[in-house]
Amino acid sequence: MESAVVGVVVVVVFLLLLLRSGMRVINQVERGVVFRFGKALPGHRQPGITFLIPVADRMRKVNVQVATPPIPTQEGITRDNVSVKVDAVVYYRVTDPARATIEVQDYAFAVGQVAQSSLRSIIGKSDLDDLLSDRERLHEGLALMIDSPAAGWGVHIDRVEIKDVQLPESLKRSMSRQAEAERERRARVITADGEFQAAQQLANASRIMADTPEAMQLRLLQTVVEVAAEKNSTLVMPFPVELLRYFDRAARNLDAAPTPTPETPETRTGTATDRSAPADAS
Repeated sequence: MESAVVGVVVVVVFLLLLLRSGMRVINQVERGVVFRFGKALPGHRQPGITFLIPVADRMRKVNVQVATPPIPTQEGITRDNVSVKVDAVVYYRVTDPARATIEVQDYAFAVGQVAQSSLRSIIGKSDLDDLLSDRERLHEGLALMIDSPAAGWGVHIDRVEIKDVQLPESLKRSMSRQAEAERERRARVITADGEFQAAQQLANASRIMADTPEAMQLRLLQTVVEVAAEKNSTLVMPFPVELLRYFDRAARNLDAAPTPTPETPETRTGTATDRSAPADAS
């Protein structure tokens, strides 16, 4: 009887040890791919506790979080023959753990190699201005180039971004001079445009003042009021323009009037003779 109880206890302990050896825990950020006698089972194991058949089953865990490995700095020549160094970062995640485990030996290394070659390719197809200003289009092109082979590995490329573009020092100085010249050109154009508009307004004001001379006098009085507001200055009143015009018109009238002839003794005698002639005749 005692030997039977000992046998049962041994069997139970053996079963518990066997069950314990086949129990696995899968974290929330992982998925499990089970191989039974070397053959992958369909689907994958979800997070939590899962049981494997001892000796027969082997499980490989795959992380399904978004990974952000940096792409090493790649040196290349742009389409407009400028040597640059570009580094980027790729965001990807595993969407099919079974394919990521079976189709490729190391999906993380494979994605990195494809990203490097794609980055070098995009550098050669782009101009320097595109690398500096039109990065969104380059990001989309890079993501498409990397996602094409990665889709067959059960990996999805979320986004690819260029972090930095390193330029030669000589090119940086040239671009700095170009930007400075462009700002100087804009400043001169704005100044010239302001002077042109001011000249137009002054021309309009001069025509109005020429048609109405009183406007000039009102403008003079307004200037006097503005100057008089500052008590630390001496105000010198100019001679009124209207008064000068009045004197000018008077001088012209005097020049245009006929000059009277002065009387002489001969003129007086001739006049008297003319007046007495009718009396002698009578």
